[in-house]
Amino acid sequence: MQKLVPKLMSIILIAAMFTFVSSCDDDNDSPVFPFHAEIYNTIQGSQVAFQGLTHSAVSWSWDFGDGKTSNEQNPVHVYAAGGYYVAKLTAKDGKGETITKSVSLAVDLRPYDYLVGDHTTDGYAGKKWKLTKSHTAAGDYLANADATFTSATPYNPIPDGIFATSTFNMGAIYDDTYTFFYDGKYVHDVKADGGAFGGLVYQIATGGYPASVLVGNATYGLCIAKYTPQADAKFTFVESEDFKVSSAYSSAGLTFKGAKTLDFSGTEFIGFRDFQRKVVMRSISNTRMQLIMFMAASDKAVGVNTHALILSFEAVTE
Repeated sequence: MQKLVPKLMSIILIAAMFTFVSSCDDDNDSPVFPFHAEIYNTIQGSQVAFQGLTHSAVSWSWDFGDGKTSNEQNPVHVYAAGGYYVAKLTAKDGKGETITKSVSLAVDLRPYDYLVGDHTTDGYAGKKWKLTKSHTAAGDYLANADATFTSATPYNPIPDGIFATSTFNMGAIYDDTYTFFYDGKYVHDVKADGGAFGGLVYQIATGGYPASVLVGNATYGLCIAKYTPQADAKFTFVESEDFKVSSAYSSAGLTFKGAKTLDFSGTEFIGFRDFQRKVVMRSISNTRMQLIMFMAASDKAVGVNTHALILSFEAVTE
């Protein structure tokens, strides 16, 4: 009897294991995952490697947002031009059901893209800029209108918020905004005071002085004057050109080769209104740009540039 006990126990254990395995097989057939799709991507320069992370998909259809397409699951695409794009993946399963996913991309951004912002986003309202008060960190200064923009004052860079001090009393210029749209539209907001930053000699020469001047500083030849923004204004950005301006330092004028420039329709301008409204873009990033705005400050040679305001603008986030 004692010898039968081990054998009996073995039979019971085997039977129990068989019952357990059978139960597992009955209750846990192959797990069923729902049909789904996601996009993963990596960007290097103008090249984007896409991965279609899908389950139960049998086909993949990509629209890269630049007119190009692919039916690969994990395509690599090279964009012909930098910019903002929306890429879409449509995955289909064996039953014919589809899922569409999209991803926003910032590919090898150019100065123009930084200027106008991401036009592919919902509710795009252009990109708004305003004059920064942080002049020191930006390296802003008043320059001579010569070939190398030598400093015209011992303050290089100029102090932060200098135009809001009692010396200038022009703090309102920091509130004005300038909005650039992808399609070339431009909106200039002079705020409640209706004034814009400009040159005093310009105001006198064009007949706007003194009636239209709200605040003036004869020592530096600066003023805030009444200005009505142009309706339906446009801007033009050129990434590289040979830009010629008048200069008190050269009778033949100065030409800045390979300059990035901003120009405006009608009477429009950015930052500082003077005889020369077309400006040079010295640098730009997603959050800040520095412009060279020319200034004719001498009544002995009206309209000839004597100085340049090298000032920075910051992107406005609302």
